[in-house]
Amino acid sequence: MKTQLSFAPLSQVKTELLAVLAADTQTDKAPDAKPQPVLLTADAAVKAAAAAVLASGEFKAGANETILLHAPAGLAAKRLLIVGLGKQAKVTANSLRSAAGTAVRFIKPRGIRELVFALPELETLTATGCTSAAVEGAFVGEFDPDTYRSERKDQSVESFTLAAPAGADKAALEAAFAEGVILGESQNFARALVNEPGNKLTPTLLGQRAALMAAEVGLGWEVHSTEKLRELKMGAFWSVAQGSAEPPALIVLRYEPKGVTGGPILGLVGKGITFDSGGISIKPSDKMEEMKTDMAGGAAMLGAMRAIALLKPKVRVIAVICAAENMPSGTAQKPGDVQTAMPFSPDKPGKTIEIINTDAEGRLVLADGLTYARQLGATHLIDAATLTGACVVALGHVNAGAFSNDDEAWAKFDAGLAISGEKFWRMPLGEEYAEMIKSDIGDIKNTGGRWGGAITAAEFLKVFVEDTPWIHLDIAGLAWAEDSKPYIAKGPSGVAVRSILEWVRKYGS
Repeated sequence: MKTQLSFAPLSQVKTELLAVLAADTQTDKAPDAKPQPVLLTADAAVKAAAAAVLASGEFKAGANETILLHAPAGLAAKRLLIVGLGKQAKVTANSLRSAAGTAVRFIKPRGIRELVFALPELETLTATGCTSAAVEGAFVGEFDPDTYRSERKDQSVESFTLAAPAGADKAALEAAFAEGVILGESQNFARALVNEPGNKLTPTLLGQRAALMAAEVGLGWEVHSTEKLRELKMGAFWSVAQGSAEPPALIVLRYEPKGVTGGPILGLVGKGITFDSGGISIKPSDKMEEMKTDMAGGAAMLGAMRAIALLKPKVRVIAVICAAENMPSGTAQKPGDVQTAMPFSPDKPGKTIEIINTDAEGRLVLADGLTYARQLGATHLIDAATLTGACVVALGHVNAGAFSNDDEAWAKFDAGLAISGEKFWRMPLGEEYAEMIKSDIGDIKNTGGRWGGAITAAEFLKVFVEDTPWIHLDIAGLAWAEDSKPYIAKGPSGVAVRSILEWVRKYGS
């Protein structure tokens, strides 16, 4: 999709479709209070073209609500699309992100290939924040998951132009625009990986895709397999991979900005289970096809690393993605087996893990991934994984779960959510939960039972980070959108890419 930034007056822009934003300014909370939609532009010609429909009451400016006007009087554009932002007092940059995605998705099935999207004029939002968010939203809206349809319809948007308001700081908006392109493309990179079926994205192929991306954006990279796992004594990681004919992949990416030698080293660790059958504790067949998405945490880390390489924050970052298939076979691990995780140092033995359920495999690969990231020098850790169904039960498909052993690290992550627009809810940790994963035969069990399952999974990971400041993101409920929304297609969401990036930037600013 070709993207550009325009500073021309809206009424003079020649385009197939001009999209402008409106908000509801009604503040009366009475049940019978009618919405008062107002266009968020100072262009008199645009206001005049939309005046009749706004006065009719047909359009209420609800969030992502749309209305299309053909041949609008006084405008050079052939069509005028009005997109609602909801209550003006509640409009955020994320509202802009969704509105831009809504405009893009509105035109795709209608055969319209170009769009000019007008930035709103709002005192409560910065023009730069709106610019970046709108461009991100356009890229997110443009993505469709129908990659393998033999007769795929071309609904691609060829041109997206962002129209800046009069008097805008050109240099600042151009920088924000370029950043938005990077963020949108990086999120879609992660989504494209999650969308791939298991036979098209094995651990080996995921490693190849990661290496290609790293080479393109200037990251250092290594991709290892079985022999490296054995060398490092990654018994937990290998225990998941041993049941599959496909070898595992240990993916390591490094971002080392010029001139930065001291300070923290951030470790990004992702679960990369390219297909999860559950192993011997096999899953029900219903919706098992969605288990191709069990590498969404790893994909989020790859997308974040792509953005980090291009945006260049002044902090060193290491990413470790542990990729494997979890399959049942004669070589697969069994419930009751005891595995030994990677030791942090030669003088410390690895933790022993009693396998209660082979479908609790994500925490096993992350255990060794977190230990390895620490061994590589990471001073602060964040991991992402589609880890537990229990987290979805707790939070539904609205919030993803978050856990942390360090309030300062969490505060940085939490502050970034206002920019990323993503929803994470911090959940508790505690000794009572840690007790639930103690094993009678080994050090710990890989599941603490049904109750508090997302928390006991986090407690399991906490064992392997020890005192290192750490955040765990359980994205199981948000990694895959079950239904299409006005601004995003059904399918992979790319959740956590933006939030992880903002967390990294807090350390590099």
